[in-house]
Amino acid sequence: MPHAATALVELGALFFGLGVLGRLATRIGVSPVPLYLLGGLAFGRGGLAPLDGIEPFTEIASEVGVILLLLLLGLEYTATDLVSGLRQSWLAGVIDMVLNAAPGAIAALMLGWGPLGALAMAGVTWVSSSGIIAKVLGDLGRLGNRETPAVLSVLVMEDLAMALYLPITTAALAGVGFAAGARTVGIALALLAVVLVVALRYGRFVSLIVESPSSEVFLLRLLGVALLVAGLATQLQVSAGVGAFLLGIAISGETAENATRVLEPLRDLFAAIFFVVFGINTHPADIPAVLPVAIALAVVTTLTKIATGWFAARGGGVSSVGRLRAGAALVARGEFSIVIAGLALTSAAIDPGLAPLATTYVLLMAVLGPVLARVMDPLARSVITRRRARQALAQ
Repeated sequence: MPHAATALVELGALFFGLGVLGRLATRIGVSPVPLYLLGGLAFGRGGLAPLDGIEPFTEIASEVGVILLLLLLGLEYTATDLVSGLRQSWLAGVIDMVLNAAPGAIAALMLGWGPLGALAMAGVTWVSSSGIIAKVLGDLGRLGNRETPAVLSVLVMEDLAMALYLPITTAALAGVGFAAGARTVGIALALLAVVLVVALRYGRFVSLIVESPSSEVFLLRLLGVALLVAGLATQLQVSAGVGAFLLGIAISGETAENATRVLEPLRDLFAAIFFVVFGINTHPADIPAVLPVAIALAVVTTLTKIATGWFAARGGGVSSVGRLRAGAALVARGEFSIVIAGLALTSAAIDPGLAPLATTYVLLMAVLGPVLARVMDPLARSVITRRRARQALAQ
């Protein structure tokens, strides 16, 4: 069969398979991310039916997937939201970082992966999945709950931190010197400051650049600007995803709403390819060896995320049940964890065991997070009711 025909057949099978997996995820009420990762494992090296004819397409498509994931994440926030979130929730953000980055870093050091492995694994276990969490909160009808602003504040802090963490990690994994690394971080800080100022004062002008009454022209302008910004950010040795995230922040108002509506189908398509490609690059035979560590990390970081949500929601006068709901909502890991692990894959200094560990960990957390968010409310109410009953009997 000619190469073009083979590639088309494989792509068709891939897209159709992703559609089946997405439908299955919807039916059973979980995020499709773990199923996409499993699909990648099945069709990658050592899988059931390796796909060899579509690598050039999937490589660039996965990069576009990261860009669109972070662009739409940036569109969810305004510069005002970020500034106010930074002022109000900085302490919760610090606690979140300490509690949830430490387990990954400690595990990497215990496995002998050194400081670079610790830096990468810290990010994998630290950052919650904004995409999964937003979907779960919407599905459960909790967007208006009292604890939800605390959950969103923690996510905002994590996203802001990623704007610095990703350039630092990229520079460290690339093995650049101190001066080059400091320049990269400085550029990231300068970009963040410029974007916040532009978004706060001149956001309407950024929106005008992409705005158009024609949905076709609007999509082309928006996607073109996003890819240009991501490419320039990469040229400046800042993550392409960070550039897209900052662009999303700068676009505001009705334009941001329209951009979200237009880009969501593209994001879902390319993000699915991104997760599949990560699974493809992980050998299934490597997973059993890291499964005990992944399970241990899942248990520890579930508890630390619940503690983070409890602390973040306590400041808003939320009840005990609401605090537990906030913690359970933050448990899921997903896109950022895979992005960070993907960066680590490009470095020869990182132990190859990191990729299967990250994949297995995200599989566990992407399933556990939505399930725990669903069962935490009745479980917490039951426990608190029993505790109050025991206290009443004791009196």
